[in-house]
Amino acid sequence: MTYRTRLTLLVLLDSLIVSTAIFIAAWVVYPYTEVLSLDAITISAIALLIFHHIFAAVYKLYNKVWAYASVGELLAIVQAVTLSIIAAAIVQYLTNDFSVYSRALLVTWLLHIILIGGSRFAWRIYRDRYIANSDKKKRTLIVGAGAAGAMIARQLKNEQDQAELNPVAFVDDDFSKQKMQIYNIPVLGMVKRIPEIVEQEAIDHIVIAIPSMANGELTKIVDYCNQTDARVQMIPKIEDLMTGKVSVNSLKNVEVEDLLGREPVELDIDSISEYVTGNTVMVTGAGGSIGSELCRQLMKFAPSRILLVGHGEFSIYNIDMELKEQYGDSTIEIVPVIGDVQDRERMFEIVETNKPAIIYHAAAHKHVPLMEYNPHEAVKNNVIGTKNVAEAADTFGAQKFVLVSSDKAVRPTNVMGATKRIAEMVVQDLAKRSTTKFVAVRFGNVLGSRGSVIPLFKKQIAKGGPITVTDPEMTRYFMTIPEASRLVIQAGTLAKGGEIFVLDMGEPVKIVDLARNLIKLSGYSEDEIGIEFSGKRPGEKMYEELLGEDEVLPGEVYEKIYVGRTVEVDAGLIKRLIEDLPETDTEQLKDNVMAVVYAERTLLTAEGS
Repeated sequence: MTYRTRLTLLVLLDSLIVSTAIFIAAWVVYPYTEVLSLDAITISAIALLIFHHIFAAVYKLYNKVWAYASVGELLAIVQAVTLSIIAAAIVQYLTNDFSVYSRALLVTWLLHIILIGGSRFAWRIYRDRYIANSDKKKRTLIVGAGAAGAMIARQLKNEQDQAELNPVAFVDDDFSKQKMQIYNIPVLGMVKRIPEIVEQEAIDHIVIAIPSMANGELTKIVDYCNQTDARVQMIPKIEDLMTGKVSVNSLKNVEVEDLLGREPVELDIDSISEYVTGNTVMVTGAGGSIGSELCRQLMKFAPSRILLVGHGEFSIYNIDMELKEQYGDSTIEIVPVIGDVQDRERMFEIVETNKPAIIYHAAAHKHVPLMEYNPHEAVKNNVIGTKNVAEAADTFGAQKFVLVSSDKAVRPTNVMGATKRIAEMVVQDLAKRSTTKFVAVRFGNVLGSRGSVIPLFKKQIAKGGPITVTDPEMTRYFMTIPEASRLVIQAGTLAKGGEIFVLDMGEPVKIVDLARNLIKLSGYSEDEIGIEFSGKRPGEKMYEELLGEDEVLPGEVYEKIYVGRTVEVDAGLIKRLIEDLPETDTEQLKDNVMAVVYAERTLLTAEGS
C-alpha cells in the first residue's frame, strides 16, 4: 500500500468515527430528553472533525507504523483526542448560548479513544497472533528475563517481517519472575531447566540475553545449552554495548573467548592519561595481534603522536588505515614506520628522530616449534632486537620502556621461552644504570592472536575435522587481546625500573576442553568432528607458569598485576651469546641459550635460600 492510499484510508476512517461518535454519545447520554440542540451537536461534530485532523497531524497519527504500535502510540492518540474534545467544547460553548454538553463530550472522548485506538491496534493484534507465529519462524528461548531480555523479546515481536526468530519462552534464575509473562511470553523456569524446556517447547534457537555476568556464569549457561541441539547466540557484553543499545542485529554466536573472558579490570585512567596523553608513543610489532591492540588502546588516551613500527609492510598498512579511519578527525599524529628491530641503525634512527617518551616493545618471534628449528632467528629477533630498541631508548632518553614478555620465559624448556627470558634480562640489566624506566610484562596465551590455537581449531572444524590436540592433559593460560593490552598499559604506569610484572591469567584451561567447547559452539558434535592427540611438539611444556615458586612476591601491586623478584644479571653471558652467534651451530646455540637462562636461575635459587 502506498503512503497516499494509506493516508486516504486512515483519514476517511477517522472522519467516519469522529463524525458519528458525538451523535452516538448524545443519544446514549440523553436518550429521551429534548434538551439537545441538533444544530449545536452538528456544529460540534464539524468542529470536532476539523480539530481532530489538525491534532492528528500535530501528533503524526497518520505517519506511524501501527503494526508496531505500543504505549507511545496510544499516548499520542489520547493526547490528540483530548485536545480535539477540548477545542470542540470551546466551539460548543460559544455557539450554544454558553452551555456545554459535558457528559456527551466525555462519552465522545471515550468512544474516540476506543474506536480510533482499536482501529490502529487491530492490525498489530492480527499480525502478532497470525503472522508472528508462522511455522517458518524459529522457536526461540530467551535466557534472562531482565531489561536486555525484554528488549530482545520486544524487538523480535516488532520485527516479525524481517526476523527469523519467534520468542516463545524465557528462563531466569530470579524467583520473583517465575510463572510471570513479559510481552505475553512466559517465564517457564530457571536456567538449569534449559534442556527440559527446549525439548518440551520444540525450541530451535536459544538467545542468552544477560550482558553482565559473573565469571563462570556464562560457561554454566552454555553447558546447559550444549545439552540440546538448539543453536545458541548471545547479546554483546556490556563493554561492547557502550556506544549503542541492544538490538536483534547485535546478536552474535557464543565464542570460546566469551567463555574464557573475565570481569574487566578497572583501569587507573588518571595515571595512564598522565604519562600517555600529549606524549609521543612508539609501539614495535605494531602490526601484530598484541601490538595492534596496544595501538588501539593507546589512541583512547590521546598521545600527541604514535609510531607504528613493524617489519611487515601489509600489517603496518592495515593498522595505520584502521586508526586513521577511526581517529582521522583527531589531532593525534599517526606515523607508520617500516623497520626491523634487528636493524640497530634503523632503530636508533627512528628513536633519535621521533624522541618517543614511551616505547612498548611487542615485536618478537613467538611460535615455539618454529623457533626450535630456527634458534638463530629467535636470538636475533627476541634478544638482539630487544637489545637494539632498549639501548636506543636509553641513548635518547625515553621515559619508559615496556617489554611484552611471555609465560614461556618461566623455567623455559624451549628456545622461544629462553630468548624471551634473556630479553627480560637485557632490560633488567639496562634498568640498573639508565634514567629510562625499563620493565617487562609477562603473560600467557591471548585468545585470537595469530598463531594461537583457536584459529587453527576453527580451520580444522571448517574442513570437517578432526581437531588435533597435542595431549589430553595439556593446559594453558588464556586471556583476551584487549585485556592483555590494557593491563600492559596499566603496568607501564607502575614502573619504577627493573620489575617483571606478571598478569593474573586466572585458572589454566585444558586444551582438549577448549576443543570440545569450540566443536559444540560451531554446531557440531564431537562424533562428527573428532579429536586426535598428536603428542607434544618440540619444546612444548605440558603446563605453563607465570612465575617460578622462587620468583613470587606476595600481593598484587594493582588489580590482576603482580611483580616478580629480580636478581643480578650476568650481562657478560648475554654479550658472549651474541658475539658467538654467527659461528654457533643450531644444537650448540640451543645449549648456549639455556646456559644463560639457567645460570641466572642458579643465582635466583641461591639468593632465595
